[in-house]
Amino acid sequence: MIGPLVAAAILAGTGSGGFAAAGPVAAASGAHRADSDAPRASPIEWRPVIAGVTYAAIPIPRAVPLGDPHLHVVRIDPRKARLRAAMASEVDGRRRTAAEWCAGSNLAVAINLGMFQGAPLSNVGYARQGKHLDNSRWNAYRSALVFGARRSGIPPARLIDLDQPGARRQTEEYEVAVQNLRLIEAPGRSVWSRQTRRWSEAAIGMDAQGEILFLFCRSPFTMFEFNRLLLSLPLRVTRAMHVEGGPEASLSIHAGGWNLDLCGSYETGFREDDGETHAWPIPNVVGVEAVP
Repeated sequence: MIGPLVAAAILAGTGSGGFAAAGPVAAASGAHRADSDAPRASPIEWRPVIAGVTYAAIPIPRAVPLGDPHLHVVRIDPRKARLRAAMASEVDGRRRTAAEWCAGSNLAVAINLGMFQGAPLSNVGYARQGKHLDNSRWNAYRSALVFGARRSGIPPARLIDLDQPGARRQTEEYEVAVQNLRLIEAPGRSVWSRQTRRWSEAAIGMDAQGEILFLFCRSPFTMFEFNRLLLSLPLRVTRAMHVEGGPEASLSIHAGGWNLDLCGSYETGFREDDGETHAWPIPNVVGVEAVP
């Protein structure tokens, strides 16, 4: 969780409290392409979870400073699997671990919905599910995840760059809209500059086929390095947004024979070690509805 002062620092571009702000950087030399010295990886081995959902633990093709040397990815085809948000503000105001959100909300997979703040706890950016507003205020963050199309002829789920014309209006075409800090803008360009702060990372992305990616990396990277990693892999990431860092970063899978609970640990200026072994309770998640 980050407090209001830290959120304000991110919005102002100063960075503090373990989450450094990122200014625009020069685009990579092409979509889905990273720097020439970026790591290269082998083909990805995807394993089934439920219909429309697959999982892969991708070896990170270079030395990592601490923790698990894998990038964990859940790939979701929103035409076959239903995305859903679960928010404490819509239930009882109580935080739960990602595994508890899965068990209590009939979710096969769950990841952080976004950074949170305040009392009662709410997403730092705008967050709406149907008529329920977890946070009614849009801030300066430039990425939004939307799903639950309200009309035919549009994608069932997508990430939107909010600085594009008409972007805010597009979010109104979906039952769920969640605003977060952007990592990668279309058509696959990192928007973070070099920095020194690093953390375990939970993120949500979209690939060139319109599939949604839940991304988790326990090993701490700067977001500049994390973006380079994503763009170097054969994931074909076109957009991505940050949803949490440090020990509160979480990803759980409880379906299809999987019982996997991943939690972060390291965060510059907050917890600079790899010792956290238990998932922290969080107020909001994005998940995949379990098959009845």
